[in-house]
Amino acid sequence: MAKTLTFFKALCFAGFLSLIPALSAQEQATTIEPADNSAAIVNVLDFGAVGDGQTDNTEAFQKALDSLKPLGGSVEVPVGQYRFSGNLNIPQGVTLRGPWNSVTAHNGCRDRGLPKPTDDGATFIVTANSGNADADAFITLNTNSVLQGVVLYWIDQKDNDVPTPYPWGVKMRGKNPAVVDVELLNPYQGIDASSNERALIRNVHGQPLYRGIYVDKIYDIGRIENVHFNPWWSMKPKLFQWQMENGKAFVFKRTDWHYVLNTFCFGYLVGYEFGGSEAGLCNGNFLGIGADSCHTSVLVEQSAVFGILITNGEFVAMKGENPTEVVVGKNNTGSVRFSNCAFWGPSEQIARISGRGMVGFSDCEFCQWDRQNQGKPAIQVDGGSVMIRGCNFQENKNQVKLESTAFRAIITDNFVRGEPRIDSQCQNARIEGNIGSPTR
Repeated sequence: MAKTLTFFKALCFAGFLSLIPALSAQEQATTIEPADNSAAIVNVLDFGAVGDGQTDNTEAFQKALDSLKPLGGSVEVPVGQYRFSGNLNIPQGVTLRGPWNSVTAHNGCRDRGLPKPTDDGATFIVTANSGNADADAFITLNTNSVLQGVVLYWIDQKDNDVPTPYPWGVKMRGKNPAVVDVELLNPYQGIDASSNERALIRNVHGQPLYRGIYVDKIYDIGRIENVHFNPWWSMKPKLFQWQMENGKAFVFKRTDWHYVLNTFCFGYLVGYEFGGSEAGLCNGNFLGIGADSCHTSVLVEQSAVFGILITNGEFVAMKGENPTEVVVGKNNTGSVRFSNCAFWGPSEQIARISGRGMVGFSDCEFCQWDRQNQGKPAIQVDGGSVMIRGCNFQENKNQVKLESTAFRAIITDNFVRGEPRIDSQCQNARIEGNIGSPTR
């Protein structure tokens, strides 16, 4: 019986196939499966690129990038030094990839001579638009395009002089552009990460001299992870002094919930600046961020009401006149919260707070302030509202001063060295539970 049913099913299927009209030869020829673009990989050497440190590679690289339009793919860059006198535009869906799978060490270009190829993998030697900070960026990223595994080096930048202006090293536009595993050795301006959606910056090292990363006009969440700006290229006096008097490592304007993780900078006028533009204000989640040897570690000109949330940060202010870890400006109306952060180094003050917004410190360590022993408090509140709870003031000095212009204050359950020394002229303040200890 089973064999009979199987034979009957086979006859029925054969009859069904006989009802389907056969394709003509012409129809068969035009019925082709979509091309598989997953293996669209080209090598810049096949387009005339030369990694000798002298040949201009602008045209060769752009030809290689454009060859992958419109479907996208990867342009591979072998070990070498590639010189550029112009700009590059990475098309949608295209990756420009060097040999590094993690950000390289900063062991080349120290004396402005070319590194050996084995020292720095694929090094892009940038010479375009010297003296013109407003020119187009050296590399522009578009929707789903990626820059990965290379070093960018401005060979004509002098390492012991006022730096020469250059435009941004990288500009990120469109949706989901990414900069990954890249060393920006000595840019005047690093990455313009504005006017895009969901940009990713991950594993980026270097020494931007004037601006590191600039964020504005972001309406869908951006991510910045494992970015380290340190003076590896040059700490020679004239250049490094200029950087400390003018440089800003991270600048955030209008952005909606930017996520920033494990970032660090050393030797800037401002480590992290938060503000606004004609597009709006800043809010975001900042975890494990650090700013060392700055004049102002964190500057909040303005914040959105949703808040700037800073957790597990470490901040040192020690350069210039009246160095302060946190400065909140008079125009701020939003919220700024510091949780489980450490403030240390020979600063004048931990924080100076103005404006009409809310600033909170919880479970923080305040290690050093009033370096000239002039009686300055660790935290001075000239305006706005403040909450200081569960923190540890480690020096036997004035802890907090609340001016009469402060709106509200809660200062509770803190440890202090010596006796609590809180000067309050605020009309609406709750100060209690602060416990002193014997002096050292």
